[in-house]
Amino acid sequence: MKKAVILVFVLISGLSLNAQPNMSISGSVEWDLQEIRTVVSLDLVSAGLRLPAGRTQGETLLNAGYVGLIRPWIFSLRVDSSSSIGDLIEREEITLVEVDAFIQQSISVSPSLSQDMRSITSSHTIPLANISSALLRHTRPSTIMRTLNPVSAASYTGIIIIAAENLPVHGMRSSALPVPCLFPKIWDSEMNLVYERNILENRARPMVRYSSVENIFFSNHPSGLSPELREIVGERPLRIFARGVFGINPTDLIIDRSDALLIISSDDNRRLLSQGKVVIILDDSVLRYDTNQ
Repeated sequence: MKKAVILVFVLISGLSLNAQPNMSISGSVEWDLQEIRTVVSLDLVSAGLRLPAGRTQGETLLNAGYVGLIRPWIFSLRVDSSSSIGDLIEREEITLVEVDAFIQQSISVSPSLSQDMRSITSSHTIPLANISSALLRHTRPSTIMRTLNPVSAASYTGIIIIAAENLPVHGMRSSALPVPCLFPKIWDSEMNLVYERNILENRARPMVRYSSVENIFFSNHPSGLSPELREIVGERPLRIFARGVFGINPTDLIIDRSDALLIISSDDNRRLLSQGKVVIILDDSVLRYDTNQ
């Protein structure tokens, strides 16, 4: 599908919505919570609806309009360092039918009326895990890299990569703040690929989780980790500082070769990758962003 076709489709959707009663959407993409949260609102006055008889029709219009309003959010979602969902549609790697399936899987709260009774709103949450799971196509996990010269390494319960500051961009004389995506790659400092999406054994599990610095300095537990992080990486995770970023967008992380060897030198630690027991710590500014239409 050509990019122009997608653009025309979006414009047509927008025109059709503008011809209908006034509707709006607001919310945020929350990478730390692995969710897209939205609130959709319909102006009842512009729809010519009067309560109480018009409430059912208002709810119907609200639900129908939600699909068209949330699509641009899904299109812009960053899949990896070089692609968004919209790019995948353009390359015909996924279809609009699949995108709408993500939307239909959203968790919704029953619509409610505003205090002045002039509008009706509904809340929706789309788990990012539903999207990443649908985009994983492999039927058998890829082999994790090994080394001919393994080092002595403890058995860890998870992996935490700290990348909350500007990092050097590989091959360039610049730095960038790492940003999240559905499928980040992890490289070692010799540019060997350590971790990528096809390594996952369980396609229903996110490849990585994202969190903020404060959750690795949690004062109420000896490990220093928040309860949410302990659930993912356990009590004794390997903690690594990222050394750089790589890719068209700064989503892929570079770790030191010595840290990579701690992971790939034992079956137990390699299994942490295949099981998705990986957390990436990013700056708060990139973990959530608000969008309004």
